[in-house]
Amino acid sequence: MNLDFSAEDIAFRDEVRRFIEDNYPAEVRAKQERGEPLGREDYQSWYRILGRRGWSAPAWPKEHGGPGWTAAQRFIFAEELGRAGTVRILPFGVNMVGPVIQAFGTPAQQARFLPPILAGDAWWCQGYSEPGAGSDLAGLSTRAVRDGDHYIVNGQKTWTTLAQFADWGFFLVRTDPAAKKQEGISFLLIDMKSPGVTVRPIITLDGAHEVNEVWLDDVRVPVENRVHEENKGWTCAKFLLSHERTGIAQVASSKRGLKKLHAAAAAELEDGLPLAQDPILARRLAELEIELMALEYTEFRMLAGEGAGKSPGPESSLLKIKGSEIQQRVTELTLEVAGRYGAPHLADLKPGDNALPVGPQHALHAADIYFNTRKTSIYGGSNEIQRNIIAKAVLGL
Repeated sequence: MNLDFSAEDIAFRDEVRRFIEDNYPAEVRAKQERGEPLGREDYQSWYRILGRRGWSAPAWPKEHGGPGWTAAQRFIFAEELGRAGTVRILPFGVNMVGPVIQAFGTPAQQARFLPPILAGDAWWCQGYSEPGAGSDLAGLSTRAVRDGDHYIVNGQKTWTTLAQFADWGFFLVRTDPAAKKQEGISFLLIDMKSPGVTVRPIITLDGAHEVNEVWLDDVRVPVENRVHEENKGWTCAKFLLSHERTGIAQVASSKRGLKKLHAAAAAELEDGLPLAQDPILARRLAELEIELMALEYTEFRMLAGEGAGKSPGPESSLLKIKGSEIQQRVTELTLEVAGRYGAPHLADLKPGDNALPVGPQHALHAADIYFNTRKTSIYGGSNEIQRNIIAKAVLGL
């Protein structure tokens, strides 16, 4: 595997960098810098800009409206988005249901659902986890009963990210309760405005409304909205999860977070030397940087495999484990460097609210981000489950 970028790749990198600098919405950047929560339009405004440029679905092939980029170009694009700190391209449409529809959907489904994803006009959410089926996803109990040309769906989903903004959701439902767990599941596309769909917020430890519970009460879903065969939805689910776990690695974002962490540690303290001169912290930063470099090379290997026509395999579990753990360690160290200014209640203060300064910029919402990042080792299949996958698929245990 050649790890050197070609002259064409470097020119592409410069093109992407200039495009971001010239087109990223100033109002979104300002909200990010102020630490304000982002709404649907904040995400979609940038996504639509990318869509008009033809860059909204980096991994899609040309026949489905994507740019048809090489593995190196996709890596460079993700790297530049992370470097610039743009809002994330939400994965639910582009990286999850879109590839499933391309691989298993009918031509009519592809014509109906793929163009709105590319344009940024359709917001998707994922209906997988249930109160009794998280890591053991095949234990789900949401039921879909055939009624002529429709399914009648009843059940509950939980931890449904940003469902409050969603137009559509892709749901795993049980269509044959008598079959083995993985063999009685179907993959349905459900209009979130359908009668009987109720979205209720779950407020997380950082005080944010990011996830939800979704109730489905006698929701009528056309059979034409089923992707792949009835009772074969587990095939779609496994295909989707391999792509989700790859995206969870977030190497570029971790590199940006580590760069900011180095800058924060190097800042001179009001009552002493910069923390970067502490040998214990310096060692921990160096160890974290080495692990992130190793993770990046693992991503290179997987991208090289994709370039050779291979689908994501157990390597996606490796990326998910190390990527999520590194994200958590970056936020842990950021909170430690913030010190007393990282106290959660200080995030809501403004200069002049009390006699004490609020603190340096790197401490803003450090506690909130730390709390929120605890979930990365759980969603997409917990890291314990990923280790089981590696043990079986790689080690043969």
